Amino acid sequence: MTHSQEETREAAGGVVVATHALPEPSLSTLEPDFEVRVLTIRPSEAQLAAEVADADALITLVSDPVTETVLAAGKKLKIVGQYGVGVDNIDRAAAASRGILVTNTPNALTDATADMTLALLLALARRIVEGDRLVRSGSFSGWEPDLLLGSDLKGKTFGVLGPGRIGRAVTRRARAFGMTVIACGRSPRDEGDPDDPPRVSFDELLRRSDVVSIHLPLNEETRHLFNAETFAKMKAGSWLLNTSRGAIVEEAALARALAMGPLAGAGLDVYENEPAVGAALLDSDRVVLMPHAGSATHETRREMARMVVEDVRRVLSGEKPLRAVPPESGRERLRAEL
Repeated sequence: MTHSQEETREAAGGVVVATHALPEPSLSTLEPDFEVRVLTIRPSEAQLAAEVADADALITLVSDPVTETVLAAGKKLKIVGQYGVGVDNIDRAAAASRGILVTNTPNALTDATADMTLALLLALARRIVEGDRLVRSGSFSGWEPDLLLGSDLKGKTFGVLGPGRIGRAVTRRARAFGMTVIACGRSPRDEGDPDDPPRVSFDELLRRSDVVSIHLPLNEETRHLFNAETFAKMKAGSWLLNTSRGAIVEEAALARALAMGPLAGAGLDVYENEPAVGAALLDSDRVVLMPHAGSATHETRREMARMVVEDVRRVLSGEKPLRAVPPESGRERLRAEL
């Protein structure tokens, strides 16, 4: 370290704790100016509380338990930088009461998550996973007229639940396949945005859609929004896609809706009790499963790392972050507006 770097580090100072290594360049860019500690374990609540005792900044994953206990232990904490968009793992009320800023990485993963949503749909519609398994097992004996018949997407109705950035990106992709898109959300339609689909009520979206795609945050109003009652309102033979948060869907009810109707299939990237997945879903050929990989592209993950580190540096240098999460963003009463 040069003399000027030492002076800069002393001026800014601070300890940055990251719960996991991130794609570089990211954490390494902080090292000339801050002490950076990267954990080598997936921390429990108690372990994380111990690690933040002297930390000025904490960089977290969506699976980390950033509870009131953890935040109270971080007496010097100024910022929790979430490497991801969802922040339901962070007690934002406790953070706000202690003057701790919370940031996330919006926009960076919009296209990657939208791509994953359509990938799940295509895998369902054209039975990609089953076909791959058939070929690898040596059971493919040649072309047959009725082999793995799937469904066309053209002409189907695609329901977007939560037409925000990702929902609108999904809309563009669904329309490219000749689908009609409708949406349900809190905000009125932006008539000037061609990617913003027309609004319908929650019940109408369930009744009309051949595909329902979830793009909502998880909070007390959306937890188990999809339950036995919800599934009973869905169109016979429809598909459910979830690339947002697993606990929005009650998995036991989903399994029953797949076994007994009305659902024909589901594409899931997230799970109610992640990383655990219910046996009924694991055993079903009507479900396509991905391991929470919606943002898993090299380009997206590098940009997410750059964004979270940028806001940590800004806060520890006395500046405002660019991507602060409002303290009450998880308390919106979505169910009443759906």
